[in-house]
Amino acid sequence: MTTTTQTTPIKYGVTEAKKAELDALSLDVMNAQDKVVQLQSVVDSLTEKSNTFKADLSASVTSLDVATKNQSDLASIINMAKNLKNNSEIAFDEVSSADQRTKQLALKVREVMLELIYSAEVIDKLQNLIIRKKALNPLISDDLVNMITKAGTDANNAVALMLVALNSTFTAQASIIEARAATGLELGASISLYNSLNEPANADGTLNEESTSQEDLEKIRVLINNAYNHAVTVNKTASDAVDSVTKQLNAANAQLMQAQIKLQSLEAGYAAANAAALAS
Repeated sequence: MTTTTQTTPIKYGVTEAKKAELDALSLDVMNAQDKVVQLQSVVDSLTEKSNTFKADLSASVTSLDVATKNQSDLASIINMAKNLKNNSEIAFDEVSSADQRTKQLALKVREVMLELIYSAEVIDKLQNLIIRKKALNPLISDDLVNMITKAGTDANNAVALMLVALNSTFTAQASIIEARAATGLELGASISLYNSLNEPANADGTLNEESTSQEDLEKIRVLINNAYNHAVTVNKTASDAVDSVTKQLNAANAQLMQAQIKLQSLEAGYAAANAAALAS
């Protein structure tokens, strides 16, 4: 009887101790499970937020690309207007120079023609004189008569050719005058276009009042620049938001992994302790 009364309390104490240990392990497991659930909820929330922010970033990149292209297109238009102005200036200068050269050529042709006319008149008078002398003096050489006659014919032909040349210079001069007028108009229009695109405001910052179209161009410039600046700001904000939530999500995933590892360890420990208790 003595032995029996001593053994029963010991078994009872050992059983209660194991039960208390299992209860503690079970509580740890439940706490770990709750922790995993909480962290999983945080990860899910951050993942959803990350996807939303990434979509916003993608949209902001598209908007920034469009705004950048608009600025690039505007710069290209301004550069084209500048090239048009420069080419118009060159063309106008070339036509003006050609106009001066043509005028000088016309004067030279006129001078030469007058000299030829004078020479032809002198040769004609000399020819008439020689022919009269020939009629009075048969000894005068026929070759001389033929030579002076040919000289008269050549002189008249030269005068005719110079008249054609003079007419050509006048025709060329008329064409150049028309071209100069056209290039002048083109130059004026190209300068106005370039100034309206590149220098749309006065020194005091107010708009020029040359035309309504110039105000419209300035509005377009302002809208394009404002849209670009806004797109840059939105893109920067979206990028920062993605970076921030990515860091938070990475940290939450790390915590979740640690909690899952701890839960697995506690569950393994509880299972081992429970098996040991059942085996005793």
